Amino acid sequence: MARFVIEGGHPLKGEINISGSKNAALPIMAAALLANGESIIENVPNLWDVRSMAFVLRALGAQVEDKDGAMRIKVPSRLYYEAPYELVKTMRASVLVLGPLLAKLKRARVSLPGGCSIGVRPVDLHLKGLAKMGVDIKINQGYIEAKAPRLKGARIRLDFASVGATEDLMIAAVLAKGRTIIENAAREPEITDLQEFLIKMGARIRGAGSPVITINGVDRVKGVHHKVIPDRIETGTFLLAGAATKGRILLKGANATHLKALINKLKETGVGIYTGKDFILVEGKANTVSADIITRPYPGFPTDLQPQMTSFLSICRGSSRITETIFENRFTHAAELQRMGADIEIDGKSIIVSGVKKLTGTSVMASDIRCGAALVVAGLAAHKQTKVLRIYHIDRGYENLEGKLTQLGAKIKRIK
Repeated sequence: MARFVIEGGHPLKGEINISGSKNAALPIMAAALLANGESIIENVPNLWDVRSMAFVLRALGAQVEDKDGAMRIKVPSRLYYEAPYELVKTMRASVLVLGPLLAKLKRARVSLPGGCSIGVRPVDLHLKGLAKMGVDIKINQGYIEAKAPRLKGARIRLDFASVGATEDLMIAAVLAKGRTIIENAAREPEITDLQEFLIKMGARIRGAGSPVITINGVDRVKGVHHKVIPDRIETGTFLLAGAATKGRILLKGANATHLKALINKLKETGVGIYTGKDFILVEGKANTVSADIITRPYPGFPTDLQPQMTSFLSICRGSSRITETIFENRFTHAAELQRMGADIEIDGKSIIVSGVKKLTGTSVMASDIRCGAALVVAGLAAHKQTKVLRIYHIDRGYENLEGKLTQLGAKIKRIK
């Protein structure tokens, strides 16, 4: 099993290009199933989760070719309606094929999904919304079995602003009869990018980025050419790595408007942040101070950056309270950081992080994508050597992480 070996204490310096957003690419890949013919999606990151979604699309009958970050998806007039457990179990986003299959084939059989162990994350919001659109749904031996003569427009209010449910229902509603209104919709930039892709296809949709999204169904859509937005979580991880190592990094192709909550908090701690149209420059400082964090749905502080922020705050002066409101199991990194000398106390849904002068490298284990990223950030800033185990989690969310860090002067090696 592969691991990272990191010699910490080297400030990161230089510039890198930010990859395309995994969390934008995956729903767009699923949405491509709506149209017969070819769609070309640019700026797709080379990640295991993306490859997993490609396997799912191929199992459904689509042709998928990925070359130099440009993915060609050719959809035949006839698709299969079943996404098997062997493929869906590895990645939660695979359930996003449910919406397009129902819209196009009037039936779907999709395995209940897998993914990171950071919380329950049920798919009940997907199913409740589809049921309002006239879908008959049964759960049978671990599979979602769904059918409908034709999806019909409906007013759907989500119990909470679920990104996955918002995306699935948006895609399904494109070919539904009549108008669909999704209330309490997720507002993430990835939702807006999906809307842009669907509009190019010929969908009649508006409201992404706000709590209410309206879709007027159409009879058919076409394949299109689209470029995926930059990955804001990768961007944030590098911002925190630069801050933690007291380095200076220019992130090219980054979108600062997608990271206002993080940028404001970093400025609050004393980190230098400078932004432009398509770049962010971070300058780490020697005497950064504590800050309190509460994770919220976008545009609040991202839960996917909370673990990495914990690593940074563990070496800032003062005491920080970090409260997690999205996922119930998202403090697995805390125990690993304690092994490195971090002073962290768990208090219900919060952790209290009291800054220490330095972390000390040791062997630590990634339990999910962002936990792994947090341990890499900590290892880069730590004294002595850090070994990060189970980095297959990290590979699901970061494209060539060690290559980009090496480009910035980090001493990091992948050992197989």
